[in-house]
Amino acid sequence: MLSYLDTACNSGNEGKTRVTPPPSQETPTISVTDVSVGQGARTEMSNLLLFRLYQCANMLHKTGTRAVESEGLTTQRWAVLGALSRPESDHGMAVGDLARYLKVSRQSLAGVVSRLESDGLVVGAPDPTDGRSRRLRLTDTGRQRWHDRALPLIHDYYSQATAGLSIDDMAHALHYLIRLIDNMTALDDMTAGGAPPTSEGVNED
Repeated sequence: MLSYLDTACNSGNEGKTRVTPPPSQETPTISVTDVSVGQGARTEMSNLLLFRLYQCANMLHKTGTRAVESEGLTTQRWAVLGALSRPESDHGMAVGDLARYLKVSRQSLAGVVSRLESDGLVVGAPDPTDGRSRRLRLTDTGRQRWHDRALPLIHDYYSQATAGLSIDDMAHALHYLIRLIDNMTALDDMTAGGAPPTSEGVNED
């Protein structure tokens, strides 16, 4: 995964872009010569960026699931439990709101929630303000499992996954990721009407 993108203007090398990835035999250093200068430069850099994000998402699913599988969790179940563990979700969270928060379809969420309900970690009840919807909340067992057993594993995973990144590095990455999410959310809003595509490695089961 590309970890550092530096436009070396301060060193007198204006216009030269240097990418310094972490040491890896599979990830060569990208120099300005790897990205055509001209009309296609932005497209090529966009391709590099979004492909690395795709790889990162797949590795997050694989290694994140491995980190919590001893608790019967996957990254999807982890995401749902984490969302429902927030103080603002103490009184439950509507299924539609949870889907929007996690940026997934209700159809994709249904299987995850069903498994968590079967395991006794989440419970759903009719939404008092909308009889067509349900509100989800953690059970006492789910809350205990999350705080006492899952979170320590997750925090250890965070430490390993972000090794070598400073707080400043992560703040900058977060800033640009939020901008990308905003762009993609706007694109999704414009093209809404069908269920978003799913892919292997992302589905719940």
